[in-house]
This record gives sequence, structure tokens and C-alpha cells, in this order.
Amino acid sequence: MRSAASWGFTAKLFWTALFALGISTAFGQVPASTTPVGSSGSGQQSQAAQGANTPSATAQNPQPRAAVPANPTQSNDQAQPSEPGQEPTAQPSGSDDQGMFVFKKQVEEVVLHATVVDDEQHLVTGLTQGDFSVFESGAPQTITSFRHEDVPVEIGIVVDNSGSMREKREQVSQAVLNLIRASNSQDQVFVVNFGQNPYLDQDFTSDVNLLQAALHQVSARGSTALYDAITASAIHLEHNPRLNKKVLLVITDGQDNMSQESLQETLRRLQQPDGPTLYAIGLLGSGLQSQGRDALRELASGTGGVAYFPDSLDQVDNITRTVAHDIRSQYIIAFKPKNQNIKPEYQTLKVEAHAPGYTQLLVRTRSGYYPPHAPGH
Repeated sequence: MRSAASWGFTAKLFWTALFALGISTAFGQVPASTTPVGSSGSGQQSQAAQGANTPSATAQNPQPRAAVPANPTQSNDQAQPSEPGQEPTAQPSGSDDQGMFVFKKQVEEVVLHATVVDDEQHLVTGLTQGDFSVFESGAPQTITSFRHEDVPVEIGIVVDNSGSMREKREQVSQAVLNLIRASNSQDQVFVVNFGQNPYLDQDFTSDVNLLQAALHQVSARGSTALYDAITASAIHLEHNPRLNKKVLLVITDGQDNMSQESLQETLRRLQQPDGPTLYAIGLLGSGLQSQGRDALRELASGTGGVAYFPDSLDQVDNITRTVAHDIRSQYIIAFKPKNQNIKPEYQTLKVEAHAPGYTQLLVRTRSGYYPPHAPGH
């Protein structure tokens, strides 16, 4: 059980994260002695600008937990050096280095991660660039880059830690571990457990043992601040620009009853140009009413993901394996908007696919995005 100091410290760190968004919260004043978020660090442990005095968890001796902070000083536009096999956020045009995958994302390009299914909801692979059509606000766009490869992904695991989850966590944690084990060895994963506040129990890592320890950080109690946890996790991904492809997996058995953020504010955060694809698993129970299910569907569909509502816990393992396969089977499609001087407001997106042998293909990708200079961006 965390100490009273840990509770206050993590809450105040999260206050600072939300403060970066200009959000008013009820967490109270941040004391001068608290190390500001955004302190410099090396490697994956500091990419989301956690406080300099926030230790990372270890499999043998989990340390005090840290809320998910944002880094208001770090620029998202800064190109980061890529490692072999990783997907950089910005690269000059040119040939691939030693034949490795380098995605040529230009500053003006919009990059989409798209999943294609047939009329029986089976994944469709093997399509070519010519099989796709992209529309922004109804206007056809020219595809400038196209790939269908298994590239490394940043994944945020966001798990409800409220009281009603106590009896469910063991099976849920095991199902999440199966997803992680089915991932690319170069994926970077972090774990957030949330109730009234979100706690970063493991920062970005590919170490399964560390992630397993974080998933077993259970103190099921309190309320459900779902939207705050998703928003903070999206910020965490946003401020770790090492990999371009980003995913959130959210698991809850209740609907939001505590967040400072609203559903629409959360969806807007997810629909930034490089926002994540969100998958949600809503566990049925007295806490998840129709309004909560509708919210999970809206968050998932708006980002190109899927919301699942299993009838029993026994189905969760198959769902996480399906999500893992979905992530690995996505197409990466980029286009440069034809009208670069368009008014900076929300742009709707639609991607269609047509190929011989298929009567109907459904493409799942984000439904739109807010350009960098849109109001409230």
C-alpha cells in the first residue's frame, strides 16, 4: 500500500500534467519542493518527462508510483534519431539505410494507420497502394507513402484499478501479458493503473518482467477517472516521439465518474495529428451502463480502434490476442493535404479500399484530426 506522501506526490504530478493543457483541477497547490516535470533524462525512462525524483518500477522491488505527467517544454516537432527497425517521426527523403524500414514522413504529411476487414470482419492483408483512396473533408487526396509492415509501436496499457476490479485483475493482467508477449520485440510499452488518479507504474520498456510487476500493482479502491487517465496517457505518448505508431489499450468495468476532463475533450486530445489508436475492453457489470459503453465506442472508433464488450472474463484473453494481431496487420498510409492553407479546424478523414475478390472492404482508421494550428490544439 502506498504511503500518504505517495498519494499526494502522484496527484500533484498529475496536476502538473493537466496544467500543461491549461486544465483547472482540484488537486491543490504544487509545493515548491516538488521537482518540476520535464526534467531531463536519458533513454526510455524519461521520455514522458516524469519528475527527476520519480523512480522506475523494478520486478523485484516495485518503487513508489508516479502519476502520468506531461512535458510542457519538450517539442513534438523535434526529429529524434531512429534506431534500426524503428519508425522515425520525421526523415528526409532518400533511400532506406541498409535496406531497413524507414518511413518517409514529411512535416506536411498526415500519417494514418489503417486496418482492413472484409464483410465477415476478417482481416485483409496483401492490398496495394492502388487499392486505397483517401479523402480529407470530402476531397480526394494523393497517397505519398504506403507500407504494410510490422513496425515497432509505443503501447500504453491503461487499466482500471477501482474497487470493482479487485476480483478481475488477475485474469485481466494475464490477458494483457499475452498481448505484450505477442508484440514486436522492439515495441515500447508503459503501464498506467487508475482509479481516482492515474499512476504510471512502469514507464516505456520492452522488459516483460517489469511490465508484469506493474500490472500486479493492485490497490483496487475508489472512483473511476477514466477520461483523465486516457488524456494523461495520450500526453505521455505524445511526449515520447521516438516511434510514430502509437496505441492505447484501455480496460475498465465502469464509466467515468471523477474526471476533470470531459468525453469530448478527451477525444480531441486523441485526435491530434499523431494521436494513438485506442482499443477498449469494457467488462460487463453494474458499473458499466449504456452511457459508458457508448463513450468507449466513441473513443475507439474516432481513432480507428475497436471497443470490445466480452460476456465473461474468459473472453478477455482472446480479445487481447485479437488486438495484438490487429496492431501488427495495419497499413501505414500517408498523404500531403492538397490545400495547405485550409482554415485550421477539424478535418474529417475517410479511407476506402477496393480489391478484386472482395464485395466489400471496411477500413478502420481515425475519423479526423485537428491540424497543429487549430484552435485549442
